Amino acid sequence: MIPYALGLGALLGALTQFTPWAFVGLLVGLRLPQAARWLGLLAYALVLLHIGLLKDPWAGQIGQWVRLEGPVRQGFLHSPGGKLYLEHFPQLPDGHYRLEGRLQRPKPQRNPGGFDQAGWLRGLGVSTVLQVQKASDYRPPQGLRAWLEAQLVAGLSPAAAALNKAITLGQQHDLGETYGAFQQAGLAHALALSGLNVAILAGFWVLVLYKLGRWRYLVALGLMLLYLLLVGPQPSLVRAVIMAGLVLVGLFLGKGKVGLLAVLALTLFVHLLLWPQTLFSLSFQLSYLAVLGMATVLPKLPKLSGWKNWLWASLSITVAAQVLLLPLLLHFFHRIPLLSPVSNLLVLPLLNLLVPLGFLKLLLGNLLSWPVELLSQAILGLVGWLAQGPQLHWGQISRIGFGLYFLGILPLLLALYRRISWQRAALLTSTAILASLLPLPFQRAELWQLDVGQGDASLIRLPGKVEILVDGGRGWAATRLEGALGALGVDDLDVMIATHADADHIQALPEVMRKLPVHLLLTGPPKPGDPQDEALRQAALERGVQVVQVRAGSVLEVKGARLRFLNPYGDETTDNERSLVFVLEYQGHKALFTGDAPTSAEVRWQGEPVDLLKVGHHGSSSSTGDALLEGFQPKIALIGVGGNTYGHPTAAALERLDQHQIEIHRTDLEGALRVEF
Repeated sequence: MIPYALGLGALLGALTQFTPWAFVGLLVGLRLPQAARWLGLLAYALVLLHIGLLKDPWAGQIGQWVRLEGPVRQGFLHSPGGKLYLEHFPQLPDGHYRLEGRLQRPKPQRNPGGFDQAGWLRGLGVSTVLQVQKASDYRPPQGLRAWLEAQLVAGLSPAAAALNKAITLGQQHDLGETYGAFQQAGLAHALALSGLNVAILAGFWVLVLYKLGRWRYLVALGLMLLYLLLVGPQPSLVRAVIMAGLVLVGLFLGKGKVGLLAVLALTLFVHLLLWPQTLFSLSFQLSYLAVLGMATVLPKLPKLSGWKNWLWASLSITVAAQVLLLPLLLHFFHRIPLLSPVSNLLVLPLLNLLVPLGFLKLLLGNLLSWPVELLSQAILGLVGWLAQGPQLHWGQISRIGFGLYFLGILPLLLALYRRISWQRAALLTSTAILASLLPLPFQRAELWQLDVGQGDASLIRLPGKVEILVDGGRGWAATRLEGALGALGVDDLDVMIATHADADHIQALPEVMRKLPVHLLLTGPPKPGDPQDEALRQAALERGVQVVQVRAGSVLEVKGARLRFLNPYGDETTDNERSLVFVLEYQGHKALFTGDAPTSAEVRWQGEPVDLLKVGHHGSSSSTGDALLEGFQPKIALIGVGGNTYGHPTAAALERLDQHQIEIHRTDLEGALRVEF
């Protein structure tokens, strides 16, 4: 009972970083025995005290130009003043630098499903980013860490070296597309330093140091702490080292076998006591939930005999580890490889061989190059093949979705522990599943102006899963756009609209078309010889997408919505003048989309009151003129814009919008914009 009280108290203390209402959970402790109750309260107070003592070493210096010096490891500067994340392209190689740049706060998530830099760094205890403008006085890394890394990669191909650096030293920045392949195969967890690495390392030293008797457990613990110091305090590795350390100390004291749940609870207490901010880390959350799933499910599963037991154990470990992770994995990664159990069954045994070989290669260098290379290539080839398997795609999960998932899992766990019958569990789980399948009664039409930098990408979403994408931004934004569409649960597009053949509007669309089914592409007149226009039409031809050319007067009906096109007329002479311009009508609401059309085109359109305006040409002074604003009288204006040298949005355009008392929203300041109709 005491380990659970300590773990619960520490968890509630760390949760106060999310919400001050976490203390309400202490009421649960009133049902615990008195000793456990006071220990839980002590753990809560200690973690809360640590949080209160945490200071931001860079407070008051944000926005200032600084000159700093120190070692750089995996994109972080370890300066005397504190740890900083470095923004520099490409990432600076490890070594010692003198750096100059400006201090900034980390960026929050800019799009649905986008990278949350601020959240990621908060979980690592880093509060500030250095935007590096000048790097000088580079000195390559020296000492034990550099020697071990050189030993590890000696004689290996780049791909094999990157794989071994990831699974041995936790350095994943050289993996490139290999990480995506592991992720698509359901093996991304295998690249994180955690229980596998620690178990192999601890077991190796316990066997080698057998003659030391019970003292070998403490020596093994000391060597694991040195390993942790070498690679850095990654959340999953810290969890594994603390758990292994508690087990080794127990063995040293002659305590024998220790319950996994009790060790996990004590580990949670120690971990949060030392690093309470790590609770924000997704790696921390996934690591603890995976072990909790195994500790909860595996002891109650039946045992088989012979080879069947090996196969059953391998599959059940994978399923048990993911039973509590599934909603988190879908929420953050938007897909689950359906071959994940098979992938783990085939690849993990090979990784179990590669990890100890990697540790030995740290000491023996070139002597183990050929077996490590052969085994690494076999793993990479197998992972590449498995990555082509089917994927379960899913969007971001709401709080209701998380609640329904765990309400569905809880009865099955209770039945596993024989607290309720399997029939009742099946009924309760089925109820949760049916509730999750019901359409949301408050589902409404909405518009997303996505952040694709200096470009445009608008997603119109209508009830009944109708998805209309207007433009997509430059080619580099395709990954960002696909991530946002995946997070929003978009698995196909009813209509794709390419307003005009400018790269900042349509260059990303061919790539989106190759990843998602598109039923209809609306374009203006063809523009022979234009690479953007030809690439889009070629992609549509390859994918069998119907292409329809529209102009002023064209009307498209889409399941309760109307798209009325106001432009082009056919006599325009420039790309911007030829922009597709349309009014979206849905249940009495209207939105005007103007592409990059200039004021010379705007005066030709018949005005009508609209609720929303997608501002033309990113807020250029040559668009969004007084005639348009007086004729259409929008209430809200959305501007798709990013860092640029054109001065967008211009002061003239913003002033005109302000004079007409229009509410202005910009993607460069707010990230993705969402408006409900």
